Amino acid sequence: MMPRLFLLAQAMPLDPGGHNILHPAAPQGGHIEWLYWVIFWICFVVYVLMIIGYTRAAAKSKSDAIYPLPVFEDKEGDQRAKWAVGTAVAVTVVTLFVVLVLSVVTGKKAAGLSSKNPVTIQIIGHQWWWEVVYPNPQADQTVTTANEIHVPVNTPVVVLTNSTDVIHSFWAPNITGKRDLLPGYSSAFWFNIQQPGTYRGQCAEFCGLQHAHMGFSIIAQSVDDFQAWEQQQLKPAPEPTNDETKRGREVFLTRACLMCHTIRGTDAGARMGPDLTHLASRNMIAAETLPNTRGALAGWILDPQRIKPGAEMSPNSLAPDDLQALLAYLQTLQ
Repeated sequence: MMPRLFLLAQAMPLDPGGHNILHPAAPQGGHIEWLYWVIFWICFVVYVLMIIGYTRAAAKSKSDAIYPLPVFEDKEGDQRAKWAVGTAVAVTVVTLFVVLVLSVVTGKKAAGLSSKNPVTIQIIGHQWWWEVVYPNPQADQTVTTANEIHVPVNTPVVVLTNSTDVIHSFWAPNITGKRDLLPGYSSAFWFNIQQPGTYRGQCAEFCGLQHAHMGFSIIAQSVDDFQAWEQQQLKPAPEPTNDETKRGREVFLTRACLMCHTIRGTDAGARMGPDLTHLASRNMIAAETLPNTRGALAGWILDPQRIKPGAEMSPNSLAPDDLQALLAYLQTLQ
């Protein structure tokens, strides 16, 4: 049995990976990148012109005189200056209107749906994790998971959003722009990822103490791999195969875990926390804060407040043997 302090050290947050708006993996992200570069080059040209203007003005006004030079009236020079300032203002106004039009056009391109047969996913924001539901008219065919969003490549994906508490903002920079999740209000957007891979996302609206630790991953995979993952997620939790995992399930069903989490195929059916039916199949836990390893999971179970202060999950004081049995059982939930 590893000491408790070692388990907590194993559970310290890790960097789950970066995200980059300049490496789009979907057409929506490509439109946003294009607009970014348009604005960047406009700002760069303005910066260069300003430096040239300041340098020229400084060179022309340089003087070695001890006393201030007299001011001479220069009507012709004043007129030229007025024309120069007026032209600069006109160019600025026209440029701003061009940027406005381009922004509106880019927004419409990113929002337009090009397929009538998309994959539909419902994203629900909680403090501080993401509930991910793949709705289906047949209740037993609905997939529910947390923080990891699996999608097929080259397939339109419609995302329905909502929030259970405060305003959150769904942002996957490589994929699309920010989308606010408002309590009591549903909205929708779509994307179409063209390159397989794992893309990091983050809540982009301050939503409380652990806003910075409210991440998610979008895992884009082939259609066959996605369908295989979906079929696996539809299965109930496997039955324990040995005494240790049987004891672990008993610990789960007789402790506070039962009050917050669901494990399909057992008596655990609460919806306050993430669905744990296939916990072991996820790469990360605690909304992309910790790697899904035995040590990290142990630290999270024992003292989540030390890792994510203010999180809704309470500490769990377990005897060493009970903790090890619970970990063994949770690691069977593939």
